[in-house]
Amino acid sequence: MGSPRNILFIMFDQLRWDYLSCYGHPHLHTPNLDRLASKGVRFDRAIIQSPLCGPSRMSTYTGRYVHSHGASWNNTPLKVGELTMGDHLRDLGMDCYLIGKTHMAADAEGMRRLGLEPDSVIGARVSECGFDVFERDDGMRPEGPDGFYDEGGALKYNEYLRSKGYESDNPWHDFANSGRDDEGNVLSGWFLENSDLPANIAEDDSETPYLTRRGIEFIEAQGDTPWCCHLSYIKPHWPYIVPEPYASMYGPKDFIDPVRTEAERETDHAVFKGFQMSPVGQAFSRDDVREKVLRAYMGLIKQCDDQMGVLFDYLEKSGRMEDTMIVVTSDHGDFMGDHWMGEKTFFHDASVKVPLIIYDPSSEADATRGTVSDDLVECIDFLPTFVDVAGGTSEKMDHVLEGKSLLPMLRGGEAPARDYVICEYDFSASPLCDRLDIHPKDARMFMVADKTWKMIHFESGHRPMLFNLVDDPGEVKDLGAGNSHAEVIDKMYDRLFDWAARPAARTTISNDTIRAARKGGPGRTGVLIGVVTEEDVPKDLTRKYVGQKVPDMREKTNSRA
Repeated sequence: MGSPRNILFIMFDQLRWDYLSCYGHPHLHTPNLDRLASKGVRFDRAIIQSPLCGPSRMSTYTGRYVHSHGASWNNTPLKVGELTMGDHLRDLGMDCYLIGKTHMAADAEGMRRLGLEPDSVIGARVSECGFDVFERDDGMRPEGPDGFYDEGGALKYNEYLRSKGYESDNPWHDFANSGRDDEGNVLSGWFLENSDLPANIAEDDSETPYLTRRGIEFIEAQGDTPWCCHLSYIKPHWPYIVPEPYASMYGPKDFIDPVRTEAERETDHAVFKGFQMSPVGQAFSRDDVREKVLRAYMGLIKQCDDQMGVLFDYLEKSGRMEDTMIVVTSDHGDFMGDHWMGEKTFFHDASVKVPLIIYDPSSEADATRGTVSDDLVECIDFLPTFVDVAGGTSEKMDHVLEGKSLLPMLRGGEAPARDYVICEYDFSASPLCDRLDIHPKDARMFMVADKTWKMIHFESGHRPMLFNLVDDPGEVKDLGAGNSHAEVIDKMYDRLFDWAARPAARTTISNDTIRAARKGGPGRTGVLIGVVTEEDVPKDLTRKYVGQKVPDMREKTNSRA
């Protein structure tokens, strides 16, 4: 076993941390991801930086907090000057490719201003979050009265489906993400009442096996250059529907009861109540809807794990398991009815904690194989880790990369020193802001958490929410009202202010450069500030200023021709 030459960075979409058997789910068995965990390290406290696809992924791809990179909502462009995974790794001689989803929107205006053509090599990389694209598929080709949500969504996948005989204007929807009745009518997967139907597609042609095959095709095509492959799966993200045999695998006897209380439903917190009362919150609060969706959600996860078996078997047979680091995670979770909510846009662990398994083939990692880490980890830690794997030194990029490398602890050293984790959410585009009359600039929430406490701050002026994660791991008792926990809240605010004061905008000069510049008094470029006599500094620094002879020009009168 040598040091890893390559990185296979696998991300699922909307996969809850507690819906894998290695994380304790009693009925959903995921032996292939469990097998990877037995070969690597499983992290129990991996926290995303925003509970929404786009901003979460932009933090992962830049190694920076949402407050730093600014892409705070889906389809909010990532600023053209932000360094991304591909930029960092290519500078170290490692190719960086995408297969699947990024949810990245290009900064078209910034590219125009700088004269970057989208079809140039540089322009294409800027447009694709720094990746070279093997196949991008954000898994979204819905169509409404104003057209497609994503004009580029699922184009190659639709071509593939048509080549296999799935004839329609949009086979992504009509077959892969819908059921069918006996008369041949399409029963759309967008309607939650159809979630317990089997998708009208052969399992091998559905999205997850398709992307697995594309990942294997990429790996087979690689030569001697080290590579990072971001294999970014679309599922188990909605539309919640899955083909057989997975559609029939799970039923009520396999479901975990929702984590919620009547006291939560009667909350006096207007923002929390607003999320509960959103259409998706009300839908997932219904047991009949939740049960239909869970059949599909669990089936989709089981299919994902089976495809991991296909992929890992290939890596072992091809020898790639010996030279490739494998990282498996998710961009966020899914409330699935917990706390009377659906989707992911709040800060309970069902949404912000994600599975994270890292396998390092290096013999240096033998001591940590099969272990579980309880350390606080953020998803901005992935990119510093990859920089170190590629032969760089992430600490020298700490003026840009706000995360911390996990490589030392993977190899038996110390975990990154971290007292708290941060997650952010900008809900200014939500209809809730209109109902509560919240200005867009104030529609932001911040979570700061350690191993004992989690506090949520609302920039809108609403009171904070507070949970004791030790006494109340289900996060159902909000302790933020009143003064009984004022000391704890003050401490968490101190941490939030400490985080907000970091120099996140200074990215064009390194800390090492600053340290070097401040050593030893005057520099060697002729600037002498506060020097009284020439004897006060070394002669070498003043040789251009002393011992010079010039004529007296004080009485000279300038004349004009």
